[in-house]
Amino acid sequence: MVNNERIEIPKLEGHLCFACGTANPIGLNLHFYRSDQSICTDITLGKYHEGWQNMAHGGIISTLLDETMSWTIIYLKRAFFVTRKMEIKYVRPVLVGKPLTVQGSLIEPSDEQKIRAKAEIRDTERNILARSTGEFVILPKDQLSMVPEEMKKEMMALFEKFPPL
Repeated sequence: MVNNERIEIPKLEGHLCFACGTANPIGLNLHFYRSDQSICTDITLGKYHEGWQNMAHGGIISTLLDETMSWTIIYLKRAFFVTRKMEIKYVRPVLVGKPLTVQGSLIEPSDEQKIRAKAEIRDTERNILARSTGEFVILPKDQLSMVPEEMKKEMMALFEKFPPL
């Protein structure tokens, strides 16, 4: 049975991440929610996100897919990780000024060190415009030296705000 309840996912405030940061004046400021076993975000891209006239730049499309896969892992695995690789298929033009939904989910099986995820961008008619798969590497605690202590604390507190799975 599919549960279409929308569960809003809290995020960190005041950070500069281009995709989800709240303090980046030119960023996308994405907000994520859980719908069944997927993590989603809704966005309408604007003129400053163009590549060709009226079409979103491929790098922006890639960013949407990567960030959605990342938040899928953040929420469902509650882990620190990095993107190892991504494969993207641009299926149809992604038009600016049109509402979009980006949906991510985990690809099973994953193991303790590598997680696989997928994401797709759809328009309001549910047409797939772009899709991706990615491989992400979990960072063990002894390899988190590049992550500032304050960020580690903030992320751990964020994980605790998430509702139980």
